[in-house]
Amino acid sequence: MNFPLEAFIAVSAANPWTYVVFGLIGFAFGFTLEMSGFGNSRKLAAQFYFTEMTVLKVMFTAIVTAMVLLFGAVGLGLLNFNQVWVNPTYLSSGILGGLIMGVGFIVGGFCPTTSLAAASTGKVDGMFFVLGGFVGAFLFGETEKYFTHWYNNAGYYGRLTLDQVFHLPIGVVVLLVVLMALFMFWGAEQLERIFGKKDLTREPKLRIAGAGALFVLALAVALIGTPSLEEKYSKLTFTRTETIPQENADPIVNTVTYSADEMLENRLVQITPAELFKTVYNQNINLIMLDVRPEAEYNLYHIKGALNVPLDKLPRIIPDLLTEPPANSVFVLMSNDEAAATRAWKQLVASAVPNVYILEGGINHWIAFFGEDEDFQLASSAGEDQLDYTFPAALGSSYESCDPNPVHYENLEFEAKIKLELKRDKSGGGCG
Repeated sequence: MNFPLEAFIAVSAANPWTYVVFGLIGFAFGFTLEMSGFGNSRKLAAQFYFTEMTVLKVMFTAIVTAMVLLFGAVGLGLLNFNQVWVNPTYLSSGILGGLIMGVGFIVGGFCPTTSLAAASTGKVDGMFFVLGGFVGAFLFGETEKYFTHWYNNAGYYGRLTLDQVFHLPIGVVVLLVVLMALFMFWGAEQLERIFGKKDLTREPKLRIAGAGALFVLALAVALIGTPSLEEKYSKLTFTRTETIPQENADPIVNTVTYSADEMLENRLVQITPAELFKTVYNQNINLIMLDVRPEAEYNLYHIKGALNVPLDKLPRIIPDLLTEPPANSVFVLMSNDEAAATRAWKQLVASAVPNVYILEGGINHWIAFFGEDEDFQLASSAGEDQLDYTFPAALGSSYESCDPNPVHYENLEFEAKIKLELKRDKSGGGCG
């Protein structure tokens, strides 16, 4: 099972004890904030005057420790990073929001989370800060309609991480961030010595040992690296619920676990043209059809509504597939037969994209099923993953069979294979 705590999330409604676990995590977080002095507005604001840098040191210690442990688990194959929610990057609105929050932090002495910690211990300034936060949230909600386009589109980069920005291996980025944090810790202590007249000789020596241990762990993460897509794919398993009918008895319900290759071999992810056609009109499913053929073949003929993402460009959109589509999205891949679509399926499922299926027989099977009345000529020498037909013109989705009439095919029969697996809920970020 992959972290983080998906089992708890799945059974929380049925097992009240999971709420106890969540409550203990929340208590531990609040307790840590209070013990670190984060409930004291004077101590928090002092960082902006370089006299007390506890906030920076505690926050970056938490960040780099979590980062090292997270990507250590990724490198060991215990966790798939693509299943961890990463807040999408909105650069322009993020910069403006950071400036607004920074000014509020200096003036009020709290950030949102630390104000809650202060209010929970009875501090009046914390209570007023929380009240101000509610007022600000109300005002934002009432005025957001006037700048919603800029707010939701300016500087949008989707799921973006530092390894993508700098084109470096994740392990190298982890090591560099840890080195940056250690330099910042040293620099913070020098600022405390200069501006806060702090005696560094009285600081516990244990912090040096902790810094050394953190560096060693980060170096280990860099050396271990991260699993390749092929390694992730080889470890994939899928759990399916199968019902076996019985004569004069209740059907037997079994839970069966398959490897990714077994899913392909048992034809559990290849859906018929009939099922795809019916899914187009299923309002409970957000259908996303991805045509992975070259653009020239896509322009010749494609199913109406299908998006052209050639196989070599597929990795570029995987971050968006993980974050943007609604939870009820189903992805159907298609090529001329199944060869390219199968390769695309392996990439997507190894990247933890949920609800991915393949059009059985590809575009050739779709045309054979829905294009009987159209004047398509069979190609004389069609090979693997080639179109079996020739077309009088490159009309894209304008052929009748690209968008079959639902009235004519109202009573199609097929074995339904699409089983919707809802994605993990988005979880927001915050400060300590």
